[in-house]
Amino acid sequence: MKIFNSWVTFIVLYLFFEVLYNQNYKKATKHSKRNGALTVLLELIGGITVLILCPFMGCSFPTDLKIWLFLGLAIIFYTIAARLNTNVMKGVEVSTYCILRQIPTVFTTIGGVLFFGENFVATRFIGAGLIVLSNVIIFYKKGDFSLNKYLLVGLLANLLTSVGRMLDISISDSMSLPLYSTFVLTVPALLTWGAERIKFSDIKAEYVNGDKKAILICGCVWGFMMVSLLKAYQLGQVTTVAPLAALSVLVNVIVGYIFLKERESLAKKIIAAILIVVAIILIKL
Repeated sequence: MKIFNSWVTFIVLYLFFEVLYNQNYKKATKHSKRNGALTVLLELIGGITVLILCPFMGCSFPTDLKIWLFLGLAIIFYTIAARLNTNVMKGVEVSTYCILRQIPTVFTTIGGVLFFGENFVATRFIGAGLIVLSNVIIFYKKGDFSLNKYLLVGLLANLLTSVGRMLDISISDSMSLPLYSTFVLTVPALLTWGAERIKFSDIKAEYVNGDKKAILICGCVWGFMMVSLLKAYQLGQVTTVAPLAALSVLVNVIVGYIFLKERESLAKKIIAAILIVVAIILIKL
């Protein structure tokens, strides 16, 4: 069907899944007793359920050992980032979390010049500056810059995400997208499980005592969200797809206002979200 060969279809799916993911991620953290166990649970659900797309999108593996090496290194950074992000999501509003999550674009832009020999383009760095400004707007309150622990942890998590992105550049093109998503979700889950010595009973307790509906929705759509965005990039032009993907920030601000009653500093959040969309357009020019 032609509809599934269009980047428009997949960017719409991405926005839908991304909103479901973030809103339910927040709900899931509200009842969490052990954030590490919740992270493992969500990643395992996402990594396993996305495999149902294999019959439709293939099941190919890379043969180049170098690709596996870079994927392995990237997974280490993604593991730590995902674990930290659960702490951040529990402590801030969804809209604030989504704005903070745009920071990797800044790090990736700088890293492209410093480590990959890309040309310095003024518009890209203006865009990166606007993303930084959007975060300053959100965390600036009552005459003081609110340098709280969630901002610091969020910055660290997104720095690690940026390193992961730079390590796995083009890796997703070397294997089927469902398998790629499975690797970057299930392997971090297993690493966190082992590193924090989490018991199976802890993971079970997160589900039994938590918001079951939110956990299932968040986990299930996590992998679909990743596949949708990657497929949109494969079928469309980066300069078109990236700004539209950034609209998820504005959509989450609106949805958070309506369904999660996130009414504080709404004007600042909308301004920050618009700045991010403009920033992504400038960066991708």
